[in-house]
Amino acid sequence: TVSLYFYVPISVESLSCNQCSFGLLGTCLSQSSVACTTNTSTCYTGKTIFPSLSSFLGFNNQGCKADSTNCNTTTQGTLMFVTYNTTFTCCSTNNCNPITISSATTAKMTFTGAVSAAILASVLGSIM
Repeated sequence: TVSLYFYVPISVESLSCNQCSFGLLGTCLSQSSVACTTNTSTCYTGKTIFPSLSSFLGFNNQGCKADSTNCNTTTQGTLMFVTYNTTFTCCSTNNCNPITISSATTAKMTFTGAVSAAILASVLGSIM
């Protein structure tokens, strides 16, 4: 008997996630959609808030993550004597990490808050 094998290529579509490189005061400063590069990718949203600075809405970033490491976790830290909480949430369907834009316009940021936000954004960027 002769066996014939056919190779049928299967196209795997990559995951599409909302991307926000840096969001401050509830507003994404540069939003887009991005195609993830691996088949184990997840969409994520990272949000940092300062519980003691109630008028400061914190900042966030969003995009693709290569895997689900550190997903759905909250960590706490201190920067310049101010406690902050960083939460990472992940999901695995197209554009499942919606970019939320707050309508709050009265929040004001102090110089210390601005410096803290810039430093934490740098830290978050190195983690991702």
